[in-house]
Amino acid sequence: QVQLVESGGALVQPGGSLRLSCAASGSIFGSMGWYRQAPGKQRELVATITVGKRTNFADSVKGRFTISRDNAKNTVYLQMNSLKPEDTAVYYCNAGTFGQLYWGQGTQVTVSS
Repeated sequence: QVQLVESGGALVQPGGSLRLSCAASGSIFGSMGWYRQAPGKQRELVATITVGKRTNFADSVKGRFTISRDNAKNTVYLQMNSLKPEDTAVYYCNAGTFGQLYWGQGTQVTVSS
């Protein structure tokens, strides 16, 4: 069983930046990613990164967010720049390894003035 622990969520003003981190308790040999869920909406993909560091982004965050991972630390990061109120959501990380998909508990990001 792998546990994922997210951190870095906060209240930030529009145009600001945040960096989310997600640390896995065990080795991750598959893709890692970030998803988000706003109130009243379905969970949606934000970004993913393969073990070889190939990335994929939702159109809504392209050019503003970057995803990276440290395979030695089993950690994935989400750098969020130029934040908008519509980025407000609970952000979840996930990770796949040995045919299993794991999710973190989520971290709240609120973009508001």
